[in-house]
Amino acid sequence: MSKLFGKTDFKRMRYPVQTILMALTMFYIGKNSFRNIALILRTVMNIQVSHATISNWCTRFAPLFQNISLELIPLLDFSSDEWHADETVVKIAGVKYYIWFIIDSETRFVLGYHLSPHRDTSQAFSLLHSLSALGKPQTIVTDRYSAYKVPIQSLSDVRHIRVQSFADDITNNLIECFHKQFKAWYKTKQGFCSFDSANNLIAFFVFFFNFLRPHSALNGLTPAQVAGLNLSPKRKRELLLVA
Repeated sequence: MSKLFGKTDFKRMRYPVQTILMALTMFYIGKNSFRNIALILRTVMNIQVSHATISNWCTRFAPLFQNISLELIPLLDFSSDEWHADETVVKIAGVKYYIWFIIDSETRFVLGYHLSPHRDTSQAFSLLHSLSALGKPQTIVTDRYSAYKVPIQSLSDVRHIRVQSFADDITNNLIECFHKQFKAWYKTKQGFCSFDSANNLIAFFVFFFNFLRPHSALNGLTPAQVAGLNLSPKRKRELLLVA
């Protein structure tokens, strides 16, 4: 993942932290537009905030939540033996880009992503290299796109399963289910305006997916909870995991 740009704290903010967290949650989990969030805050909470300010919040605080993620990931257990990798297309200023995602099969935790204008072997290498600190699984499942072959072969003792289509085999459609959620959220954005804003927004989406969004397939838990995250209510507030 490329470097994120923005704020790493809530200092000198005009609005309370709880208001900002509420707006972020409505955007990243509720799939609301900035204007809809401003309307909800005004009519339900009597909080006057412009849609432009909310848009700013939803990008500028990405580094703060990335730091929280980096603090929590060492506490998690990714001992499942299978990862799933795939890529999907987004538009940035009208130009086609590819997001490469990799997900842990047992926890549904998004282990990493890589955003690039290219779709080739070097991008698959970049994705896998970014996860070296997490160890390696016994198996990595991908579609039959050839770019994954050499990067996975470079990982000793890792089996590569190549399926014809994730949708054709119910045991291998995990990452397609993630893509459906991502694309449903992305569709409301109508593309991204710049690489930096896209990177921040996607990082934010992944954080909410991993740490805050309950998953029905995980019995109402978050991927982080399935991976062993168990924090006290006080610690959750300190880490901004509750408003």
